[in-house]
Amino acid sequence: MIKKLIKKIIFNKIVARALLKILLKSHNFSYSFAGIFATILNNGTHPKHRIMKYKEWFLENIKKEWVVLDVGCNTGMMPSVMSQKASFVYGIEIDSRLLNKAKKEHQKENIEFFCADATSFDYSPLKPVDCVTLSNVLEHIEHRVEFLQKLINQIKWNDKKHFLIRVPMIDRDWITIYKKELGLEYRLDGTHFIEYTFKEFEDELKKAKIDIKKHEIRFGEIYAICEAL
Repeated sequence: MIKKLIKKIIFNKIVARALLKILLKSHNFSYSFAGIFATILNNGTHPKHRIMKYKEWFLENIKKEWVVLDVGCNTGMMPSVMSQKASFVYGIEIDSRLLNKAKKEHQKENIEFFCADATSFDYSPLKPVDCVTLSNVLEHIEHRVEFLQKLINQIKWNDKKHFLIRVPMIDRDWITIYKKELGLEYRLDGTHFIEYTFKEFEDELKKAKIDIKKHEIRFGEIYAICEAL
């Protein structure tokens, strides 16, 4: 009898209306701090790198003779990994602090780093490229179709115009969609201009004249092997 009374008091529309948004906002808060504390306990490296194995996916899908351009290279981890296989890797990063760390920790003979805005950078002086990699980068760019077309048209390509792209999905979970419906922050990162459905991703690449040759979904992200037409 007491349990039924408690349920009646707590589980009703009035209480739900009062508490739901608070709980959903706390979900964002706990997600963010879980990542911070997990990184601390993992000696400064986020455990997602080990669990998601995204670096391994990029490495598997490049060839040893390729020249690779990694856009948004952050602290240089991706260029460093790919330089183990590719003949040469360019890394471009807008944040000078991150790029300085990249040069300090990951500089190699077959890597060249640039501190620049990838959307306005002049790619024409680079040596011919075989593949552009975008690992959780495209969603940070507002005018993505124009940016992709710039890469296609301004880069000197060796042969085929390969792209390896990884982006977050908005439909990774029902709660993400529900937050958006309620007008709450739903993005994994507040600097994202978009988080994709696969249809949105496919349509956007079509507008840029890029064909998705193969894709898979991992941990609520799209991993796509693509080629410009």
